[in-house]
Amino acid sequence: MSRVPSLSSPFLLGFDEIERALDRVVKGADGYPPYNIERLERQDGQPERLRITLAVAGFTRDQLDVTVEENQLVIRGRQQEDKTRQYIHRGIAARLFQRTFVLADGMQVLGADLKNGLLSIDLARPEPEKVVKTIAINEHE
Repeated sequence: MSRVPSLSSPFLLGFDEIERALDRVVKGADGYPPYNIERLERQDGQPERLRITLAVAGFTRDQLDVTVEENQLVIRGRQQEDKTRQYIHRGIAARLFQRTFVLADGMQVLGADLKNGLLSIDLARPEPEKVVKTIAINEHE
């Protein structure tokens, strides 16, 4: 069965990259670690701000990486197995994760903070400039 593009309207021109971004998001959508995304209150005419908070209990700052790669916010966590421990029951696994968020053009990552097992990443979405451009119409006889 062939896939029908979701952005196939003849009025949506040049949105191929958005469709590819949506495909990347769907492919990397497992449930770990859980996260929240919240809109922060605007202050003194500043741009809209968002905060992504991930539950990363058991990870230290050195075991986490936050990067921006080609308009994607990528959060990676890695833990090493402690070979010296002998478990009677093991319900908490040392594991790796990668969580990816596709960023719209202009989104800026302001910083990241780790506190009480929660990794918070603040982003800003500046207001785009409204540009009106008049296109000259040539007349040929």
